[in-house]
Parts: sequence; C-alpha cells; structure tokens
Amino acid sequence: MKNSENQINRRSLLKTLGLGSTAGALGLLAPMAHGSETPFTPVGDGTTPNYAKGMAPVRIKSVKAIATRPRGSNLIVVKVETTEPGLYGLGCATFTQRAAAVVTAIESYMNDFCVGKDVDNIEDMWQSFYVSSYWRNGPVLNNAISGLDQALWDIKGKRANMPVYQLLGGKSRFAIPCYAHAGGRTPEAVADDVQKFIDRGYKHVRIQQGGYGATGADKDQADFKEAGYGYESDNYMNPQIYLRSVPKMFEMVRKQCGEDVELLHDIHERVQPTEAINMINKLEEFRPFFIEDPLSPENKGWWKELRQSTNVPIAMGELFNNINEFLDPMANHYFDYIRCHVSQIGGLTPAMKVARLGEWFGVRTAWHGPGDVSPIGHAAQAHIDLAIWNFGIQEGREFSEEEQAVFPGCPTMKDGYMHVNEGPGYGMDINEKEAAKFPINTRSNWQVRNADGTIIRP
Repeated sequence: MKNSENQINRRSLLKTLGLGSTAGALGLLAPMAHGSETPFTPVGDGTTPNYAKGMAPVRIKSVKAIATRPRGSNLIVVKVETTEPGLYGLGCATFTQRAAAVVTAIESYMNDFCVGKDVDNIEDMWQSFYVSSYWRNGPVLNNAISGLDQALWDIKGKRANMPVYQLLGGKSRFAIPCYAHAGGRTPEAVADDVQKFIDRGYKHVRIQQGGYGATGADKDQADFKEAGYGYESDNYMNPQIYLRSVPKMFEMVRKQCGEDVELLHDIHERVQPTEAINMINKLEEFRPFFIEDPLSPENKGWWKELRQSTNVPIAMGELFNNINEFLDPMANHYFDYIRCHVSQIGGLTPAMKVARLGEWFGVRTAWHGPGDVSPIGHAAQAHIDLAIWNFGIQEGREFSEEEQAVFPGCPTMKDGYMHVNEGPGYGMDINEKEAAKFPINTRSNWQVRNADGTIIRP
C-alpha cells in the first residue's frame, strides 16, 4: 500500500515539474513588466513587445501659470513640466473675473505641492490637492486644479502617443455638433443673424435680443442713473421688457428661418422663478432645443415646480462649483443638459464623472464654452465630447488669428462641427512669447441693476 502511495506521489511530482517547465517555456513564469503586476509573454523570437516593457516613472519638475488675453478675456493656462526632457502638459485654469488670484494659487501653492510627484497618478493628484487646503469648492482653487488636471491628461496622451479622447474610450461620433450665437436689437435682426449661421452649416443657434436679459433694449434712462446711484459702468435691465420680447423673438425666427434649425436661449438667471416659468410656458409652441439657466443656484427649491410646469428641455449647472450639486437634480430629472463650466468644477476628471452620472438619468452634456475658456480648455472639452455616449451639444467657438498664434493647434469649425487636432494629448501647444504680448487686466463688470438700482443676479 505504501509503495503504491509513493508511486502516485512520484508521478504527481513529475507532472508538477513538467508543468513548471512548460509554463517557463510559455513565459507564464517570466519576470514582471516594470510597474506591472502581470507578467508579460515574450513573442516568438524571445523578445519582449514594447507594450509589455512598461514605462519608467516620470515626475513633475515644475508647475507654472501662463496668463494671456489675446481676444479680450483673461485666460490662464497651467503648464506642467516633467523630468522627461521636452515633455510637458497644458490645461485651462481660466477664471477670467479673478485671473490674478488663480495665478497666485498656482505659483504660490500648486508648484510646491506638485514637484516630485508621479504624473501618471491623476486621480490621486486631484483628490490630494482638492483637500490640501481643507476649504474647498471655491472657483479660484477649482480653476487652479482644473489646469493641473487637464495638463496631466495632456501628458498622459503624449506618453501614450494618442489623442486624449482615445484614453477615454475612443470616438462616439466623427466630430462635435456645436451651436452658434446669433443676436440683434430687434426680432428681425436676430432672425437675419440666425439665417447667416444656417447658411454656414449650423443646425443649432442660440438667440439673444440685446445682451443677457435684453440689457440695452430699453432706450429710457434708468432711474438709478438719474438719481446718481450705482456706478457709471453698471448695466440696466427692464425685466418686463425682456419677458415680453423673448416669445416675440422666437416667433419671428421660426417664421423667417423655419422649423429645421434648433433654437436655444439663455435666461442667465436674471428673472424671478415664477417669471421664468411663465415665459418658458409661452415658448413651448416654438420647440426650443433648450432654455439655459432659468434659475439661479440660490433658487434650487424651485426646480421641482419648474419641471412640473413645462416639458421644454432645461440646461443648468454653469455656476455649480461642486460636482455633488448635480446628483439630486439629475436623479429627480429636473434638467436635461449638463451646462457646467469644466474648469469651474475642477477639470476633465470630475467632468467625466458628471457626464457618466448623467448617462444613467438620461441627461446629456452641453459644456459651457464662451470666450473666457482658453483654446486649451475648449480642446479638453471637445475630447470629452468625442468620447462620451450622452453628448448633447457643445457651445461653439471660432478662434481669432491672435488666439491661434498663441495656441497653435486650436480646434477648428466646419459646417457647424468642431474638429480637434489629432496629435497626441490635446494636439495643442502654447507660444509663450506670443502670449506675453497680451497682458491680462483685473477689470470685471457683471453688475446689472433694475430701475431702482437693485442688483440683478448674476
């Protein structure tokens, strides 16, 4: 009996040794690739394929802010330089109204925080810088961290020799549908401007009569100015003139431009909640693509009533600082489009989280893309737009010659679609000598008042 057991044990041992030899021949017991927990398998000639070799760690060498103003708005770009010669990343940190404060945050705090850290650990870098100041979710530090975050994604794309959208899952569409901005002082002038964009291939156009809230549409002198109240540069808004003008504007544009064009409008939070609800109800017959920012963040208690009052699609979130602010409105289906300012919430990493969350609740994206987002920021948003499934629409931008000189490789517009540069990362660069020709300033004027001088938000 014992001899039989010994023979069985010997056979088991030989099988095990044989399997070990075979495993070694197949590379299953081969050494690990650098930085990897999984072994690589040599190819037929015994060499290790490049993908399995891993990459040596790259550290952050310096972080700096580049401030420029090639088209009137203050722009702040973060440049992250690395220990690999010639490798750096760019990200948008633009808070145009408080640009100098963001520059200070980057150069006085972020550089010391980042130097020596691994460029690959983007999530860890975001989380650690986010809590490093203890107080968080303010626009200054959020924009600073956005610049860092976007720059790290740019570096990762360059290291992989791929556009950033490839790292996010590849393309879900061939290019990015955008909306243009049409305006005028009368409904007829707005309709004429819309037609110009239709002729250029745009299928979506946002329409505004005068400034936001029809500022400048009332020819009467504001009472507060006659009384010497406020400041000379303050704008005047007559809410009732605005509320009456918007349905007339939509009616004229539909009459002149037809049903095929998608029309958008931005209330910009400048009227009271009940006034916004009443006006939106009057717009239903003109089938808006969406109405933007009907309520201010301070009036979030009105969301349920707004949703129950109208089926017009709503876009919201431009003034949200904290990505957690999106959860309840999405879960309750209070709005249809995510309108957040990507640098305001902290960059590409949190924007992807918000976008993915929206997919589960039928909410699509419509990132904020005005002139006070740098071309780098527009490119970062565009790479998200290409990759995510629940994309809705993008605010379009056509970049001036000055902007293109400062930011080589800007996204381009054709027939209402935005196209990114297909180079690694965002496919863009910055010419610091050109950027220096356009120094920033500290002026900001968002002050709008009604007749008696009361400040209107925002």
